[in-house]
Amino acid sequence: MIRKIALAIGILLLVGGGIAAVKFLQIKTLMAAGKSYAPPPEVVSAVDVKAENWQNTLTAIGSVTAAQGVSVTTEVPGLVREIAFESGAMVKQGDLLVRLDVSSEEAQLRATEAQLELARLNVERNRKLRAENMISQSDLDTAEATLKQTQANADTITATIDKKTIRAPFTGRLGIRQINIGQYLDVGKPIVSLQSLSPVYADFSLPQQNLARLSTGMKVRLQTDAYPDRVFDGALSAINPDLDAATRSIGLQATFENPDQALRPGMFARVEVLLPENENVLVIPITAVLSAPFGDSVYVIESQPAPGKQTPELKVRQQFIRTGRSRGDFITVESGLKGGERIVSAGVFKLRNGMAVAENNAVTPKSSTSPKPSDS
Repeated sequence: MIRKIALAIGILLLVGGGIAAVKFLQIKTLMAAGKSYAPPPEVVSAVDVKAENWQNTLTAIGSVTAAQGVSVTTEVPGLVREIAFESGAMVKQGDLLVRLDVSSEEAQLRATEAQLELARLNVERNRKLRAENMISQSDLDTAEATLKQTQANADTITATIDKKTIRAPFTGRLGIRQINIGQYLDVGKPIVSLQSLSPVYADFSLPQQNLARLSTGMKVRLQTDAYPDRVFDGALSAINPDLDAATRSIGLQATFENPDQALRPGMFARVEVLLPENENVLVIPITAVLSAPFGDSVYVIESQPAPGKQTPELKVRQQFIRTGRSRGDFITVESGLKGGERIVSAGVFKLRNGMAVAENNAVTPKSSTSPKPSDS
């Protein structure tokens, strides 16, 4: 019995040892394969660092304003009797817009004109009598003073009637009508917006350190989201003589002819002041820059010998850079790169230092200094 138990134990130990030996060999083989495994290279797009000549510009954010723009109001209260314009219409200076009720003023004017005629007759009569020395000089003076006072009263009523006839103060385009016939208007009540749209201004500001580089007459470019495919050309027309004490910035104004009235007051605008000098810069696509709290970097592609292979392989090296101004899809590099170096332009977020890569530029969209996205 004991022999049988010992024999069974021996068989179990032999089988277990064989299984353990097989597993050990399998694990050893897997570990050796893991050490020799090389992941496939990451597919990326790449471009060369280019040297270009860019015109120096000063960029800012501004707002479009009208050369002349008002909200038409009334100086005197009254009831609306006539509206002589349509919303959005073009009007010329002096065109009738609104006429308020002047029936009471016209009645007062007729009464005052009658008094004025009587005062005039009295003056003429008293002058003849005074010439004949039949009345005193004071009687003539009183008659002449009454004539002047009555004339002033008539002029006051006429001025009130004129104020109740509201006309366009300048040529421009009207906005949306804000009154109705029969409505009582208080003093200062808005009637309609009137804007002169040719020319228009763009108001913006720049830091004080740029003041010495600015002068009136410089060319200015403007772009707005309302017309993403258009660039409006204008000129710097005014520089504020004083600076903003809070921001230490200088206020500027550029003039744009705007013949088709595409630019409207209140539009958000991106403004570029074109400086006379050009600058040689290194340019890379913005998509090549990996931004992080500790600095901006790019991945430089380098050819390195591959162990056991006759052909070298491409590997990336992370390079920290300092960037400058941007234009469209490109940004300038002030330090960290040299012209002609090859860098990764798309796919930087999946890379790490020393990783093998393979180039494929077949599906990479082309970068442009003035991009025009189809879905913007």
